[in-house]
Amino acid sequence: RPRCHQRPLASPRPGSQPGPRLSRLFRRGKRRVGGGRLPPPPPTPPPGSMNEARGAQGGPGSPGDEVFVLDAQNASPTVTFLQELPSYQSMLRRRTSTGTHDHHSLARSTSEESRNLIERIGCRETAKPLREYALSIADKRRLRNIQEANIKYLSGWDQWKQISRKSWRKFVEETKELSSYLKLWRHDIHSIEGKFGTGIQSYFSFLRFLVLLNFVIFLLMFSFVMLPSTVSKHGVFNGSYVEPPLESTEPECTVYIVSGTKGLIYFHTYIIDLLSGTGFLEKTSLFYGYYTVDTVYFGTVRYRVPLAYLLTTLAYLSLSLLWIVKRSVEGFKQSLVRNEDQFQSYCNKIFAGWDFCITDVNAARLKHSSLQYELKTDLEEERLRQRVAERTTQEKVRIYCLRIFLNLIVLAVLSACFYAIYRATVYSQENISCDKKIKLEDNLWIQYLPSIVITMANFIAPLIFSVLIKLEDYSPAFEIRLTLMRCVFVRLANIGVLLFSLWTRITFCVDQKCQACGYNYKLYPCWESRVGQEMYKLMIFDFIIIFAVTVFVDFPRKLLVTHCSWKACRWCGLQEFDIPNNVLEMVYGQTICWIGTFYCPLLPAIATIKYFIIFYVKKISLMHTCKPSSRPFRASSSNFFFLVVLLIGLILAFIPLGLSMTHIRSSKACGPFVYFTHSWDVIAYTINRFPDVLKKVLNSMASEAFAVPFFMVLCLIMFYFMALAGAHKRVVNQLREQLVMESRDKLFLIRKLTEAQRLS
Repeated sequence: RPRCHQRPLASPRPGSQPGPRLSRLFRRGKRRVGGGRLPPPPPTPPPGSMNEARGAQGGPGSPGDEVFVLDAQNASPTVTFLQELPSYQSMLRRRTSTGTHDHHSLARSTSEESRNLIERIGCRETAKPLREYALSIADKRRLRNIQEANIKYLSGWDQWKQISRKSWRKFVEETKELSSYLKLWRHDIHSIEGKFGTGIQSYFSFLRFLVLLNFVIFLLMFSFVMLPSTVSKHGVFNGSYVEPPLESTEPECTVYIVSGTKGLIYFHTYIIDLLSGTGFLEKTSLFYGYYTVDTVYFGTVRYRVPLAYLLTTLAYLSLSLLWIVKRSVEGFKQSLVRNEDQFQSYCNKIFAGWDFCITDVNAARLKHSSLQYELKTDLEEERLRQRVAERTTQEKVRIYCLRIFLNLIVLAVLSACFYAIYRATVYSQENISCDKKIKLEDNLWIQYLPSIVITMANFIAPLIFSVLIKLEDYSPAFEIRLTLMRCVFVRLANIGVLLFSLWTRITFCVDQKCQACGYNYKLYPCWESRVGQEMYKLMIFDFIIIFAVTVFVDFPRKLLVTHCSWKACRWCGLQEFDIPNNVLEMVYGQTICWIGTFYCPLLPAIATIKYFIIFYVKKISLMHTCKPSSRPFRASSSNFFFLVVLLIGLILAFIPLGLSMTHIRSSKACGPFVYFTHSWDVIAYTINRFPDVLKKVLNSMASEAFAVPFFMVLCLIMFYFMALAGAHKRVVNQLREQLVMESRDKLFLIRKLTEAQRLS
């Protein structure tokens, strides 16, 4: 690497006075005091004292080269004045309290630091553009001149590398800028952001993320599972079908007859089949039972569909996890930066709280009211803290007893919801009938009874929670968070109760033949398809409810409020566009999609279409029938909250899928896993067919001899990153203290200048 041929811009001279900017500022302020000029400052302290100070800091060349001495006999008036700064007094008190007798203070100016940074950067190749450095415009220009002057001293190869790096960086930036124009709903989301701010815009961006996520999941299932099975069944490529082991399987377990597909079929039967996934849809590629192909032969390559089915399921779950974690880390950084003390929070709200993306007058008025609401909330929290601090022991006992009682009521509400879902699921499974003579509305009622009960529980329980939270005497911010977490738990736990109800019915056996199959083959000859039908019905019913509420509730309410002069209509007002509840609806639907994709491979495609339509439904509702929520929601905190809730839903999806793959026997009459006891056994079967060397390596990696050292290494890495995070946290705290000290120094200097001007 060539040496830097530029002369140093400003090297500190031995014995020079530190803090030249503060010294000049003080001399200018006190230029005329008492009608005359100040005497010139005394000469520089003797070099010996400076050398002693350097030795105390670690010798020449150490970061403490520029120091001043706390010696009253040798100190100049400027240094004495600098010793009066609040930052120095605070540092002196801190060192005195810790017993440190090193009375030296760094007085490095920002200009010197900038010069040193320029010299360091200018003498080496850098891949970062100039705009990413924390320098002033003048310093950036000087840095650019240094880098341009250093180019002629580089070799031809180094010059080519530097030019290629710049060209590649420019190409990447232009590609990113071009790809931004290809984003889905780019213009619509910018329009929403301009009218309603970044909080509501973050919801629609989250909706776009779900559309893309489900589309990618659909591409995975279509490419690796649906397409090979379809081309094999239509004879495009040769293939073989799965066959259960007859020596260990009862013949009754292999019988799977789809009723309602032969003979005279009424028209309403097709409607029931379309809404419930039964009948003609049950044997299509929509559900698990369709995929009975074992191996597809692409020339000399054998493609095993059961292994691909399981690995694709693990792939879309892992992809979702990584994608959500990546996006949530970005939001976590922003939320961590905003986790400041109360004084900084007030300053940010007053001086930096305005959303400059807003261009609509009504949205600007709403933003004013939201900022006012935030300040009122902060003041209310301060009053609550003061009231909590002043509580007596009797008051504390009373409020804790009240909270325990109210939480018991919450548990009772949750228990009632879970029991209602369980009974509705059992009743629906016992009375599902494909009889052609049954009425259409009765059959649909039975088919959708669990979905209806779950929807009612999702609607009623949050209303009860919002009433109870007012009596628990929490702060407004904590009220919102606790209510949201309770609502998240209700929505996601309802899905878990539904699956638990189904699996208790699936695994319930009354005779010896049923126990030989491992599941209730009489009621569920293909239980995976039945679970897929329930997930399909939940997805369809959730979309119907969202669409119906917008069309048949929000629009008539808008008309009544706008054109009716009754006081009751005016009192109700427009429906608020509540961001958290809308997000919970999306997370609920996405959790259903994650769980149901294993049993209904086309469910991601249905979810993609569903969210695509919901985007326009919600946009029209926001523009014409709803008003934005009066409670503010920042974009950074919103995105992080949305992704955290979505991550909770993904973790919930892992649990039932893992249990069904490893603990419940796979159906012997349908699906790609009829040859295996459990779906997960295809992994062991594939590993056993590997060569002996690779098999030994994989078995050793799965043994305790590998797991224990691997766990210890992971613990060491975790402890290292924890220590590194602690060190970074201490540095951040020190930088924050320096910022506070700088602001106090500025106030001190302004006060001194004001006194000097008043005396003059």
